[in-house]
Amino acid sequence: MRAEPSLSRSDNLPTTPLGASPDSRYEWLEYGVPHRVNLDQEALRRLAQTATPAMLSTGFDNLNKVSRNKARMAKHTYVITDGDPEVWSHKTMGVAAANALIEAQAAYITGQGELLEVQGWIGVGPRAVAVQWLYTIEGANIAGMQSVLAFPRDRVEDDVNAPFRARFRVVYTPNFHPDVDGGQRILVDLENYVTYIMGPDYFGESKKAALRMLCNLVHSEGGLVLHAGAKEVILPTERLTVAILGLSGTGKTTTTFSKQGDGVRPVQDDMVALWPAGELSVTENGCFAKTFGLSIETEPVLYESSIHPSAWLENVYQDADGTVNFTKGTLSPIEVGNLRDVLIETGADPKRLESYVTGKVALEDLLDDNGLPIDGYDFVAWTENGRSIIPLSSIDNAADLSNIPPVRSMGVLNRDEGEGAITPGLVRFTSPEQAAGYFMLGETTKTSAAGKDRGKTRSPFTQPFFPGHHGQQARRFAELLSSTDAISCWLMNTGYVGGVAGSEHALKVKIRHSSALLEALFTNRIVWTRDNDFGYEVVDLAAPENEALFDAVGIAILRPDVYYANTGRDAIYREEVARRHADRAHFLRSFEVDEAIVSAVVP
Repeated sequence: MRAEPSLSRSDNLPTTPLGASPDSRYEWLEYGVPHRVNLDQEALRRLAQTATPAMLSTGFDNLNKVSRNKARMAKHTYVITDGDPEVWSHKTMGVAAANALIEAQAAYITGQGELLEVQGWIGVGPRAVAVQWLYTIEGANIAGMQSVLAFPRDRVEDDVNAPFRARFRVVYTPNFHPDVDGGQRILVDLENYVTYIMGPDYFGESKKAALRMLCNLVHSEGGLVLHAGAKEVILPTERLTVAILGLSGTGKTTTTFSKQGDGVRPVQDDMVALWPAGELSVTENGCFAKTFGLSIETEPVLYESSIHPSAWLENVYQDADGTVNFTKGTLSPIEVGNLRDVLIETGADPKRLESYVTGKVALEDLLDDNGLPIDGYDFVAWTENGRSIIPLSSIDNAADLSNIPPVRSMGVLNRDEGEGAITPGLVRFTSPEQAAGYFMLGETTKTSAAGKDRGKTRSPFTQPFFPGHHGQQARRFAELLSSTDAISCWLMNTGYVGGVAGSEHALKVKIRHSSALLEALFTNRIVWTRDNDFGYEVVDLAAPENEALFDAVGIAILRPDVYYANTGRDAIYREEVARRHADRAHFLRSFEVDEAIVSAVVP
């Protein structure tokens, strides 16, 4: 019987150091089938080509999996508990119901006759955690992707011939569809640190499974896992780490790998753990990068790495001859016809597909007013959530992950857009409470993994992984910032200022603008002034020291309040200020965060 795990540090949580082996309390199910352990990349690629459905070979000599799921499935994810569901941010399932599904998955594994096992580590050094990932044979591509991101045993352990003793386990059966609504379930056992994945075929579920458990463990040990990229910045007088939080689609990976001068090295693209005094621990040995819109001109590091044979691709469009297209939108009848088998394999209705291929229905009849496919015709538009899984070894000038300097700068990205896009290109927070509040808000617009759920959204700490009550994140974050006065916190808008994309007043915050802002921030070349509406600091227009930044970025992006006033739209600005204050206060209080945090955000 699984006991209810506490969400605060207590005797109910594991107290052994990170990376230590589980004790006798953790009894994991043995499946009684042979394990093929730590196959190399070449073997996993060969296996994926024969055992994984909808697997394509590209003209770059790498593999491209087209998955049924195009994003992680929060609606099918449950924490296993018979206790109070209110203490969790995820949905919950009782122990008896979960055990019935786990036993059915075990029977499926027995029928398959073998498992692929990846033995690896989350992170390096004393904070590293050992993980055992198990996959049935059709998940060979996921095993290959996961073995790219996991740190190998010889990177962490002194004796790789000793028995491998994992702290976490992930059991993944992509083609086992339990008899439940949607035919899939992700069950999270935080008492025993096992996640069971049944039915999804999207790699992000494998990645998230171990990192979700890490969130719980790190919080119990006094830290906080952040959905953040990180980069090392080398200044004339010091080395420091910058952490960059952001929901999918806000530009987190792009910002992490863009250069701000010569002394910048990428550390991580997605998840890091923050500890007291700014200590940072890493999680992955590679990158899970969004590929939509990738080009050699705008994102050369990620582009070159994504077309390298060592990369795995997922849900990237390619033509019949293997030519990859990172900007594909809608598909013509010919293009759908060329991908007929793959699209049907991944869920397209054969009759509807045939009606489009043969011209019985036209594209314009299958798109709604927002340009999105109507129900049942998703196959006419390629997903924007294409991904590449890249080994860190293929990234030029990557940082030494065994020697990461402390965090001294931390930002959150907000892809603002719309008539009320009033977020400045860059703001600086004035207190740990204010930073905790804005990081808790996790605001953005139109995330790439959101499918048809477009529009403004909030996700606490941009963190879809944290299983506990999200109010804990704000409290822990404020505690960690208060443990040192050396961390500067900020927010950067990576979307638009002044209006909806394409409208008269909309100004795009481009990559070159973001790079100029961050370079000035990291080198302390910005003079700040207090914003009277929001209480944070903005670029001071009266300071001559900021003139170079005015030229590089433009006053309108730096100061939307001035831009709205100059374009005769001050009333729109005032209305948006009032709306944001009300919405933010309501959101923060819904998570029972400290009132000091609320008042720091809504002055």
